[in-house]
Amino acid sequence: MNDIDTQTQVLDAIDKRRTDRRRFLNLAGTTTLAVGGLSLLAACGDDGNDTPAPTPTPTPDGAATAAQTDIDVLNYALNLEYLEAQFYLFAVTGSGLTASQTSGLGLAGGVTGGRQVTFTDPVVREYAREIAADELAHVLFLRSALGSAAFAMPAINIDGGATGAFTAAARAAGVVGATGTFDPYSSDENFLLGAYIFEDVGVSAYKGASPLITNKTFLEAAAGILAAEAYHAGLVRTVLYRKGIATPALITAAGQISNARDSLDGTSDIDQGLTIGTDANIVPTDSNGLAYSRSIAQVHNIAYLTNTARIGGGFFPNGTNNRTDALRTSGAN
Repeated sequence: MNDIDTQTQVLDAIDKRRTDRRRFLNLAGTTTLAVGGLSLLAACGDDGNDTPAPTPTPTPDGAATAAQTDIDVLNYALNLEYLEAQFYLFAVTGSGLTASQTSGLGLAGGVTGGRQVTFTDPVVREYAREIAADELAHVLFLRSALGSAAFAMPAINIDGGATGAFTAAARAAGVVGATGTFDPYSSDENFLLGAYIFEDVGVSAYKGASPLITNKTFLEAAAGILAAEAYHAGLVRTVLYRKGIATPALITAAGQISNARDSLDGTSDIDQGLTIGTDANIVPTDSNGLAYSRSIAQVHNIAYLTNTARIGGGFFPNGTNNRTDALRTSGAN
């Protein structure tokens, strides 16, 4: 069975029970964002019928600058979606994105690591399948929205071996010792901890990037992805907490990962584990009940596993693919 057939089976299984929630895949087939004169996203608002919303027309003055900013932000999101999609697709199907789903501008890279998880808990397996389908849909949607402005997937490391990014992250967090390894594909519990590394970061990344989007239709679409990522993060945290009641080491490990993320994204304390004291903490928020935001630079620091201004490392060995290095390193550290 080839990669496309495997992915199709995953999507088909999900489609049977949520056909009314395929908005992003449907939208991806109807919109294109060109590099020069941009045709903006239509039909972002789903009002329950098939009539597309009017396409917004940018004003002549300053339109190019605003459009380039939106391109940058969407490509930033696309880099993160490449990473998440590869991790979940490998964990669920044993294979990742196809070549046609990762091509584009910039230096294209391959994937190091990744393999299928032998799930023993049917709940974790089904959740993983659904998240994999969502992350693939996000990649397809963003690539279609960006059109010829989409950047290629950069080199990605999702390996759980001795030199893999997951092991480096686990060592930095103290989840394993200095010579230990962390393989997120070896068990349901390790898979959840691997997913936990990404999911909270994805939520804070989309929230932090949202003020940078100048076009309201792009913003509405980004809000939809943010909501999906928030569902994923809450799901992963919930299952980890439930398993952690019987195996407290899981809650401890999640707390260590949270502290490590905090050490990488600057001096502020905007990350939280699965508990506060002895109470469950499924939704990490500030005192106003609001989710936290991270800047582009803060997100890159976590992805690169560094607390200094550097391009590349960790899950993106050569850095992400963006139009300018300034976008990757501005606003933090």
